[in-house]
Amino acid sequence: MTYIKDSLKISLLNFKALIKWIVVAALVGFIGGVIGSIFHISIDLATELREHNSYVIFLLPLGGLVIAFLYNLCKKQGHIDTNRVLEAIRQDEKVPFVMAPLIFISTVITHLFGGSAGREGAALQLGGSIGYKLGKVLKLNKNDMHIVVMSGMSGVFAALFGTPLTAMFFSLEVTKVGEMYYTGLVPCLVSSYIAYFVALLFKIGPVRFDSIAFETLEFDVILKVAFLAVFCALVSILFCVAIKRSEHYMKRFIKNNYFRALFGGALIVILTLLLGTHDYNGAGMDIIAKAMSGNARYEAFLLKIIFTVITISAGFKGGEIVPTFFIGSTFGCVFGSLLGLDASFAAQIGFVSLFCGVVNCPVASLILALEVFGSDSIFLFAVAVCISYMLSGRYSLYKSQEFVNSKI
Repeated sequence: MTYIKDSLKISLLNFKALIKWIVVAALVGFIGGVIGSIFHISIDLATELREHNSYVIFLLPLGGLVIAFLYNLCKKQGHIDTNRVLEAIRQDEKVPFVMAPLIFISTVITHLFGGSAGREGAALQLGGSIGYKLGKVLKLNKNDMHIVVMSGMSGVFAALFGTPLTAMFFSLEVTKVGEMYYTGLVPCLVSSYIAYFVALLFKIGPVRFDSIAFETLEFDVILKVAFLAVFCALVSILFCVAIKRSEHYMKRFIKNNYFRALFGGALIVILTLLLGTHDYNGAGMDIIAKAMSGNARYEAFLLKIIFTVITISAGFKGGEIVPTFFIGSTFGCVFGSLLGLDASFAAQIGFVSLFCGVVNCPVASLILALEVFGSDSIFLFAVAVCISYMLSGRYSLYKSQEFVNSKI
């Protein structure tokens, strides 16, 4: 009888926790969805303005000065970046709410004037700061604060990219490689889907591409996909190392934030003029779409790495995830076609493989393939994800990411 009472008591407590997290996560998802949608629209407007007025790129160094000024105003808060959010999940690091307006404004400035950056990194900071602030308002305990931060990350990520399941698993998986925060399953699921549906109300369409199905799964196709994944892992290492070393040397040789912004902004302007194209400014979603249709320049992936490395190391904001999609899809398109794969399908493999290589989140990467490309070739995506994850080593876009277990 005592056993039954104890079991019922535990079940009741679990049910109360379920209801609590559904309510809290729904609130986080709604707020994150609204802010994420406004952020998405702002980025689109900034990109459209830049594309219709190409001369604004000459103002990129000035935009860098504004960003440096804004972050200098808040330097007493410590480092304000994605790593701070990851530390808040793993440890008891505080996430200052000022992070939200800072990353919002700075990312819009970066995209408006032509810096090469994404928006998903900004989404993690926006969502993390929103979740943390709401957790403080609701007076959640220390353990619950970790979960509400993950919920915030999931929500804004889902609103921006239209991949709620990917957003959910990414938030659960990214902090510790080899270990997933299962306590956040329900909150992150609720938050991501609420935010996703809010974004749909704002008429923000999800990122989707046509799936490519193979009538028969031939062994040579599997080998070619595996071979492409090996090289995607190497490119992911190159990208991570380039980001890390460039930031180190920029800070070492140009100690002043304002001078770094001026130098990096001017360098992006010069490179854009020399190349005679704006393909490598901004996020580059149009170039990703071209790669998915089987068209990409051989040098595109390398030039995007260079532009993104300069942009991020100079202090511009936005993140590296969408540039990762650019690099992966263009590299996959050109290298995969050399291997004899369909160029469009190879671009899809590169898109997913490189993402996995730089963030070390194999489950989220496979779900990304499922949501963006469909299930027709899911086995081949699984092959690519597993190989890229295993061979990308302990390199990461996030220095606060902790490797719990060996990949080998």
